[in-house]
Amino acid sequence: MSANLLELRNVSKVFRIGGLVFGTRLVAVDDVSLSLPAAEPSILSIVGESGSGKTTLARIILELEHPTSGDVLIDGHPLYASGGDGLRGRDYYRAVQPIFQNPFEAFSARKKVDRYLFDAAIRLGIAANRKEAREIVAEVLESVGLDLSRLEGKYANQFSGGELQRISVARSLIPRPKLIVADEPVSMIDASLRMNIVNLFLELKERYRVSFVYITHDLSTAYYVSDFIAIMYRGSVVEYGPSDQILTDSAHPYTELLLDSVPTVDRKWERDLKLPDIELKEYQAQACKFAKRCKYVQAICESSAPPMVQVSGERQALCYKPVEFEPQATGKQAEVLQS
Repeated sequence: MSANLLELRNVSKVFRIGGLVFGTRLVAVDDVSLSLPAAEPSILSIVGESGSGKTTLARIILELEHPTSGDVLIDGHPLYASGGDGLRGRDYYRAVQPIFQNPFEAFSARKKVDRYLFDAAIRLGIAANRKEAREIVAEVLESVGLDLSRLEGKYANQFSGGELQRISVARSLIPRPKLIVADEPVSMIDASLRMNIVNLFLELKERYRVSFVYITHDLSTAYYVSDFIAIMYRGSVVEYGPSDQILTDSAHPYTELLLDSVPTVDRKWERDLKLPDIELKEYQAQACKFAKRCKYVQAICESSAPPMVQVSGERQALCYKPVEFEPQATGKQAEVLQS
């Protein structure tokens, strides 16, 4: 048995924008390596602004996008192996389940919602017939605070967004997966109900011994729910480690910027700290992608790609800042460092 439930090894995904001749390469995921331990269920949050590559990374784990390079392993089994060792078909869907961002798009308006749940149980071989499926479906619905009798015979438009997302969570639990990948699962839900879903993940982690990859741009829910956090910027994981350490003592300047952008009760929110628009040249940078807006920038940052540094324990940062080296800043860079 593998020590890691999920393992990403140097995963990259390159898209081409425009034609074959004059098109531009966009490295949406850039050499990402992450792992989620198998010993205990845990929640890994992948946090970043729009365009950071977090959803593309989730789609690679869910086999909805094929990586350009690198390996993804579930419980030691590669997803994209060309031989017979890869995790395939029913075995994969029993191990890994998705929860998508928009619950209204996850269910057809023409199909009764309970059919989705019964079909999942039977097609994945969890139940032999509808009677067995009914018992399983009733249990998973109860675990998310719903009753089967309320769902039967109804269509998606007869439920609220929060109820539909709970039904999505229940469907993902039917095969008793080891890993659930939730892509922005609360962004389309009323703000007053979001913490209900987040708390549900914590409850299900313990009840079903299931791990989560939680994709979000919301640092506050990530801090609340996570065991580990990976911060993504322009396709790269720039910081990774236990959530309490990353969000209380960040090692990467981008993490600092994200934290400064979160309003708190004792400090006025400085709105000019909002994150800038995506710039293609930052994706294509051969050195540090964050160098142009980093207050700690030095000459080496703009000439060489930073290493992934082991900060302490399980913490890592893609940055020269935690590394001791002689200052090399000149000109405007020196002015930034002195300010």
